[in-house]
Amino acid sequence: MLIIDHVTKSYDGKKNACDNVSLTIEPGDLYGFVGHNGAGKTTLLKSISGIIDFDSGEITFQGFSIKKEPLKLKELIAYIPDNPDIYESLTGIQYLEFIADVFKISIIDRQQLVEKYAGLFEILNVLNNPISSYSHGMKQKLVIISALIHKPKLLLLDEPFVGLDPKASFQLKEIFKDMCAKGTAIFFSTHVLEVVEKLCNKVAIIKQGKIVASGNTQDIIQNKSLEHIFMEIQSE
Repeated sequence: MLIIDHVTKSYDGKKNACDNVSLTIEPGDLYGFVGHNGAGKTTLLKSISGIIDFDSGEITFQGFSIKKEPLKLKELIAYIPDNPDIYESLTGIQYLEFIADVFKISIIDRQQLVEKYAGLFEILNVLNNPISSYSHGMKQKLVIISALIHKPKLLLLDEPFVGLDPKASFQLKEIFKDMCAKGTAIFFSTHVLEVVEKLCNKVAIIKQGKIVASGNTQDIIQNKSLEHIFMEIQSE
């Protein structure tokens, strides 16, 4: 279970990018995270993953604190940013081998999982090419594969569908469903509200650093659409 407990983060000491944010993401949750640009989505995701520090509050996953036991927590999670910034001098397979080494994945497991996911995302034939030759979408697929091969218990993603073609987006959604069915928790930000409405069992809406709605998706949208609810909240 991921527990975000009254987390506040300010970059300038004046305005809070995240303002007293509390959320709980349970095993098996497919949790959508939506808000306008600059609302605090990326700040919270980076705080959970330990990329940036936060000013107050606590974040724990399976009892491990990101402040007190960051390595223990990071062993259990994977984070995919909105812009894949990876070592372009490496080939795709070299990058995946590097990630597999970091997480101490066995040779057999890494071979099977790389072949499985690279096949699904249709980049198996370019893994021996330098990453510098990849398109944005291909880099996004490679980063997604690198996150999946160590079987994280918590998957954090920032706009994961940006740059993906329709087939890859479909495959990623199916992978999400399969992972959650096996107990993985997934927490991802997106501007594609229809995806959240159709895919996620839970949703949180953030506005100016504050969580203004969270819970079961159907309880929040009721007989409306998530887009309608979102626009109502933004106009308040």
